[in-house]
Amino acid sequence: MRFLQPVDRNAVTPEVARPDPAKVLAGDPVHSTWNIEERGTLYCGLWQSTPGKWKVSYSEWEYVHILEGVSILTDAQGHATTLRAGDSWIIRPGFEGTWDCVETTLKDYVILA
Repeated sequence: MRFLQPVDRNAVTPEVARPDPAKVLAGDPVHSTWNIEERGTLYCGLWQSTPGKWKVSYSEWEYVHILEGVSILTDAQGHATTLRAGDSWIIRPGFEGTWDCVETTLKDYVILA
């Protein structure tokens, strides 16, 4: 077993998907996910989305570090948070609102479900 694993999207074939059409509010966002590690309820890797806006509801805990692009997360009360390259955030279970990908966004993520 290797104890160090590089987070390198060139080493993994991405999963490509779109959000549920019922959740899409604008655009035609396409998501690419490079899952680097999956261990039980722990997941980490890279995720990218093209522009668009969709409804989100988190039941898991997620740490994100934005590598490229700009997105805006808006909670159910209307509070908007802009995520830009270089930013790191924790999204806690129970967050509901929208994800608006303004510019194609690439992030590192760690999810604990």
